Order: sequence, then structure tokens, then C-alpha cells
Amino acid sequence: MSKILIVLSAAETWTRADGSKYESGVWAEEFVVMDEKFVAHGCKVDIATPGGVAPSIDPHSMNPAVVGQENVDHFRAYLDAIADRLAKPLVLADVVTADYDAIVIPGGHGPVEDLYKDADIGRILIEADRAGLIIAPVCHGQAALLAAKDKEGNWFFAGRHMTSFSDEEEVELGTADNAPWLLADTLRKSGAVYEKGPNWGAHVVIDRNLLSGQNPASSGPLADAVLKALA
Repeated sequence: MSKILIVLSAAETWTRADGSKYESGVWAEEFVVMDEKFVAHGCKVDIATPGGVAPSIDPHSMNPAVVGQENVDHFRAYLDAIADRLAKPLVLADVVTADYDAIVIPGGHGPVEDLYKDADIGRILIEADRAGLIIAPVCHGQAALLAAKDKEGNWFFAGRHMTSFSDEEEVELGTADNAPWLLADTLRKSGAVYEKGPNWGAHVVIDRNLLSGQNPASSGPLADAVLKALA
């Protein structure tokens, strides 16, 4: 049985460039679709957050006008069914990386608030990559990769091929203008070999053990890629 750790942001808001707070958290589709697939496949799935704080679901990801009422109904039913798991996540600092076969990081704007600078996820990702474990962020989950720096401050994932929520999608979403920084742009400037697919279309990039998905639509294909890699 494969063991998967899903790391979720503990942030409820995203601090904008002007200091205002934007309601945020975990993008429901990215978490639900992947967790559901992993559990259905028989994987043992743990959830961890910074400080073991119960994660917040981004309200925008539960807006029928954004994702459709049928999806909202499905996401809500699933989240309600696993409420006990979500209420008591593992403390990220206590995670033993070697206990897992894969580290999966859903997005939402939460990770660009906390995970991008979280020393614990940085440690876990470096340990996971050195051990050849599967690392699979999607959308804004790739912000967590930025925390993986060595003692000299060098980024551990420089030179690796990856995708993430694109700057163009951020513009279309209407959240780019007041963003303190843009994820894809920052990944490129940090040394990533960034690859973009069509806006809002499923796109997965595989670079050895690093599997990344561009946007919410990439969640299912990314989960399938993780399961294939674990097999």
C-alpha cells in the first residue's frame, strides 16, 4: 500500500501588494479530486499543515459561478465526509519524510501566503527529492518548492522542468494586478525550466520524480500520473 502525504496551506487569506487581505485557502477541486483518487486506489493518505492548523477551503473554489453547482455539491459532500481528517491534520514539522512514497501539494492562493517560506516543507521536499520520492504540486502548490533552499540559500529545484498556475491565468482570473509576486514568473527567475500549456487546460510536466500540474483542471491527470509513478 502506497503512503501519500498531502500538504495543505494553513492560510485563510492572501496578503495583497497593497496590504489588503484576499480570502483564500485550499482550492477545493485540487484537494478533493486528488485525495478521492488516491483513497479509491487504496492508498494510505495523510494530511499535514503548518502547525497542524485545520485548513480553510478557498471560498472562491466553492462558488457555483466559478466551478459549477454540480461540482460544488460534490466537493461539499466529500469535504463533509472527511471532516474529521481535515479537522486534525498532522503537524508539518513532525512529518518523517521517509514514512511516505509521495508528497502532494494542492494549491489555492494559500501556498503563496505560507508554504513558499515554510522551513518545514522546505526540509521535507529536499529530503523527498534526495530519496527519489514522488513530489507532486499543482497550480499554486508549486509555491512550496520555493522553500526548498540549502544552507547557502540556493534553490534546490533550479534547473528542473515544471509547470504551475501561469501568469496569464492569473491575469485572466483578475488577481495579477495587486499580487505581491506572480508564481510562474518567480519560478522562472529562481531557475525553473517553466513549461506552460493552454490557459485553463489540463497540463502535467514530469521531470524524473517531480510531477507538476498547471491549474485546477490538471488535478485529475496529475493524480493519475502519481498513481502510475507509484505503480
